[in-house]
Amino acid sequence: MLEQHGNKYLVTVTVMLGMVMAIIDATIVNVALPTIAGNLGATVDDAAWIATGYLLSAVIIMPLNGWLTAYFGRKNFYAACIAIFTIASFLCGTAHNIWQLVFYRIVQGIGGGALQPTAQALLFETFPVEERGGAMAIFGLGAMFGPAIGPLLGGWIVDNATWPIIFFINIPIGIVAFLMTLSFIPNPHYLRKPRGGLDLFGLFLLVAGLGSLQYVLERGQHDDWYSSPAIAVLTIVSVVGVASFIVKTLNDRHPLVDLRAFRFREYTIGNILYVVLGFGLFGTTLIMPLFFQLIAGMTAFETGEVLFPGAIATAVSMVIAGRIMSRVDNRILIAGGMTLVALSSWLLSFLNQNTGYWDVFWPRVMQGFGLGFLFVPISTVMLAPVPLEEMASASGVSNLVRQIGGSFGIAILTTILARETAFAWSNLAAGVTSLHGFPVGTVTSLVAQQASIIAYNYDFRIVAVTFFVLMPLVFFMRPPRAARAGAVPAMAE
Repeated sequence: MLEQHGNKYLVTVTVMLGMVMAIIDATIVNVALPTIAGNLGATVDDAAWIATGYLLSAVIIMPLNGWLTAYFGRKNFYAACIAIFTIASFLCGTAHNIWQLVFYRIVQGIGGGALQPTAQALLFETFPVEERGGAMAIFGLGAMFGPAIGPLLGGWIVDNATWPIIFFINIPIGIVAFLMTLSFIPNPHYLRKPRGGLDLFGLFLLVAGLGSLQYVLERGQHDDWYSSPAIAVLTIVSVVGVASFIVKTLNDRHPLVDLRAFRFREYTIGNILYVVLGFGLFGTTLIMPLFFQLIAGMTAFETGEVLFPGAIATAVSMVIAGRIMSRVDNRILIAGGMTLVALSSWLLSFLNQNTGYWDVFWPRVMQGFGLGFLFVPISTVMLAPVPLEEMASASGVSNLVRQIGGSFGIAILTTILARETAFAWSNLAAGVTSLHGFPVGTVTSLVAQQASIIAYNYDFRIVAVTFFVLMPLVFFMRPPRAARAGAVPAMAE
């Protein structure tokens, strides 16, 4: 165990600093995109590449986590990732035009994409078996808390300061995390440099496949999907690239990405559940702020305040889950979490233009509790049978799967939102037979608002139904046993 080489709590603080910095940064930027676009003289559409560029590089780095860790060593690789992310953050804050900023964000994604899977692998390896539930609860706090606190912090900065501060706040955190990494992160004895060297053709297939897939998911709705030749071509490239890479990987003696962890049923089902988790987390994280600001008329900071109780609930439920996993069938915890997320999404589907803080408070708290009960058991059980020497690759792939699930969620929900809005508009407009003295502009505005509300409510119901329908999948996982590494007695004290 790695705790023999260093203090597990210092390791925990070190990896959490880097991971939370990256996760918050990925979400904090989203609320500032209109402001950044205005200040740099760009369109909001151009500014969207600030988020898209980061994700494109991040998703490519995630599955390479195992190979890069083995080649450079755990300490050197993690320190380099933090350094790249921190330097790129500084450069982002100094950008003078939109495309310069997009380039710096791509570089930032190279560093940030590896921080989360490396942190998960480190925590799982560092803590003994009986404390891994607690370790995954700590990891989950960062993974779930970051997307919730990001919009709140970003909204405050946008309303009260200048947008470069969004990037500059990473610099002191990154410096501390870098120095702590050099001091406290160990290099595990079982890591060996990859045999066979760098597989350039495999890397090409990976970059082409994942890069194209992420682009299609990020830009598909904006470009009206397959009416765009670029989206059609890149869809083919993504399918061929990913499929070819998987086939090549399964037949290589020394693959670039180790997929052997999928031989374990828990890991395979856990990744399927990760797709659902990403769909619910990232999908609702996108549509809720849009609803609150565009329909309910809230400011960016007020939106952050509305979302914040869910983050607190997630933190509390993760601590609870880490403590009770040894006494409760983990499948029941996961099913219970899916039920809470489904119910909360269903309650959110009744919001309207008069929605206020307390209308959202309890559904958000319910959703937060559900996500906590989902993340900790899934993360712990799915990684429990994976050998330590495969942990870096397994965590990299699973984090990629969750990210791709989130991208699918965003793509699906935004597409449904656009099409349901148009459909509802058509039906509502057809029902307006007389203006009764109201100005045409007023009636048009009311119809547009109601059409949007109907579409947002439909989106929330899609999320609810998805979680309900896929819940039985949980019980295909093997029931945990005390003798298995997946049965975690208690949260670390």
